[in-house]
Amino acid sequence: MSPKILIQLDTDTAPSTFDAVVAVDSGVDQLFRHGGVTPDNVTPLVHGAMFTRGGAELASTALFVGGSDVAAAEAVFLRARGCFFGPVRVSVMLDANGCNTTAAAAVMSAAKHLDLSGAVVAVWAGTGPVGRRVAEMAALEGAEVWLVSRTQAKADAACEAVRERIGGIADAKVRGFQADGPESARQALAGAHVVIACGAAGVELIDAETLKSAPPSCRVAIDLNAVPPVGLGGIGVTDKAVERDGRIVYGAIGVGGLKMKVHRRAVAELFAANDRVLDAAEILALAKALVSA
Repeated sequence: MSPKILIQLDTDTAPSTFDAVVAVDSGVDQLFRHGGVTPDNVTPLVHGAMFTRGGAELASTALFVGGSDVAAAEAVFLRARGCFFGPVRVSVMLDANGCNTTAAAAVMSAAKHLDLSGAVVAVWAGTGPVGRRVAEMAALEGAEVWLVSRTQAKADAACEAVRERIGGIADAKVRGFQADGPESARQALAGAHVVIACGAAGVELIDAETLKSAPPSCRVAIDLNAVPPVGLGGIGVTDKAVERDGRIVYGAIGVGGLKMKVHRRAVAELFAANDRVLDAAEILALAKALVSA
């Protein structure tokens, strides 16, 4: 087989060094990095990947779409996929800002401790890129998802976006929940079995006392923010399946080990064939297989 070439298509001017390092650690032979990629300029980059190798050799070239702006990367991902025709295609993965691999690691970390089917998963800062992916993946696992935001309108709009992405699942339950203070946060915590905080760096979403007041039915709490102050008060960034105040908790670094495994496994999967398309559902499936192994 030809050397494995991964073409990094990043919407930021400077392509992510994080994604580049993971690519190398995943066994890529050659890494081509492009920054400032948009739907308007991505087509020739994709054609260059499609038309330089043929037959079985196409499986040795793959695309990775990233960047800090998930919406921008989604547009590039869609345009790149639109370049393919018939068997003339290469595998492609979307993980802008770590949205899919981080979300998959968070959901599968929770799934280690309870059956998510029928459980209520409250996703704080659920309107953001990672929050929406967490909500989507939890719904794919059969959970009832409460997408929590400070404003009801934003929560409802994000729910609609999640429903559109999982439209094939008729019984998916995703609803918006407004939590703009300790009292409304307590109401959401009281009804949830799992809490996953997906907020911006350095923003506390639930303080330690409010989280501590959650009933025993709230069994797992996961915070994906590693920058102080963390999103869930009282949780350490390195916590990994630690029991605290009657529940299992994870900090961002505690989830990070599984996230890195999922990221590396997904990049490796790109070279299994020339027709892999890895977005939320597919990366969740890879994470599930890793946890079950």
